[in-house]
Amino acid sequence: MKVIVGLGNPGRRYRDTRHNVGFVTIDEVARRRACEFETFSSTSMVAKLSIEGERVLFVKPLTFMNLSGQSAGEVIRYYRVAPSNLLVVADDVNLPLGRVRVRERGGAGGHKGLLSIIESLGTEEFPRLRIGVGRGAEDRDLSDYVLARFEPDEQVAVKSTVGHAADAVEMFFFEGIEQVMNEFNRNVGRVVTETGEFD
Repeated sequence: MKVIVGLGNPGRRYRDTRHNVGFVTIDEVARRRACEFETFSSTSMVAKLSIEGERVLFVKPLTFMNLSGQSAGEVIRYYRVAPSNLLVVADDVNLPLGRVRVRERGGAGGHKGLLSIIESLGTEEFPRLRIGVGRGAEDRDLSDYVLARFEPDEQVAVKSTVGHAADAVEMFFFEGIEQVMNEFNRNVGRVVTETGEFD
């Protein structure tokens, strides 16, 4: 079984904010695969997929970003999934909008949702897909920035980037993390522009 955890905050207030691109990405994959989210427990929503003999579970934590590990850990332990079969999808302010980066393991990089999962699982040895959302103006509070919605002139780039990230997620559950890194990290220096194209 593969488990894909998209990070974000639940509720209408946070819908479509920069911090929620993890939610948006796995929503897109679930839409493509015609599977629906349902309540797993008080801490998460899940959608299940079985394709080509592979079982895939998509997870959206309901615990808010800083406590994502509570939800992810509960699901991982319940299904007895090895950390190497977990992919966490999260926003990254250190990457410009339009860029994705895939890693097989690593630290939290300042992301509190990833940190919570690391603490819950007791390991950094799990893959993660980071989606660039930019950092905004230097004088703007970072917490305020990531909890804000994308600007109108960013919408085309956001849609293209989410589609690109969803492609990476699908490749993960079919072909594994190494193939995803080989394919998607080649474009680490290429950014989706406002037109939806790479430059």
